[in-house]
Amino acid sequence: MKQYHYGNPDAQMVLIQLVDEHDLLLMEQEIGIIKKLTDNADFYMIAVKVDDWNNDLSPWAAPPVFGKESFGDGAKATLDYLQCELISSFAGKSIFLGGYSLAGLFALWAAYQSDVFSGVAAVSPSVWFPRFEKYAMSNPIKTKAVYLSLGDKEEKTRNPVMAQVGNAICSIYQHLSKIGVNCTLEWNEGNHFREPDMRIAKGFSWLINL
Repeated sequence: MKQYHYGNPDAQMVLIQLVDEHDLLLMEQEIGIIKKLTDNADFYMIAVKVDDWNNDLSPWAAPPVFGKESFGDGAKATLDYLQCELISSFAGKSIFLGGYSLAGLFALWAAYQSDVFSGVAAVSPSVWFPRFEKYAMSNPIKTKAVYLSLGDKEEKTRNPVMAQVGNAICSIYQHLSKIGVNCTLEWNEGNHFREPDMRIAKGFSWLINL
């Protein structure tokens, strides 16, 4: 996986985001929004380009939900890579993991696997993913701060699996809040593809401003 680095390597806050080609085109813009929303906070941003989106970010194998491409089970290998290649060098710093769409699901799932993250930003996350809601409700999460967000039109889809995203994210938010996690759920205007840079910038900014 190729890494792209932004900001101050010596900063005490490290932001890690799993990205695709489209995300990379918006990184400078996203970082500018984060700076604006955090009163010019000092942070180090690492964007990690995912090679195989449906495999590298999926916690377990699942059949296709749209199109013909199924989901793999590569999330564990991706998390292992992050911990060995990146996170191990940032001991003592605040590490925030974030992502959009399936990368948002990965960020939330990773918080159930490892206690190294000070917080995660699961932005428009694919919590419709088969069996994930049940997993999130029945396993202990290992971070103390979770930012969740969704577009207000994302659940208005003819796809019966993806249409569950609204109910799923509300259930997960209520569960995490009940067990004492510092959690927020923000609703954005529009469908899944509207202003992804703004949405994820708001997620990271919420974590930074805690």
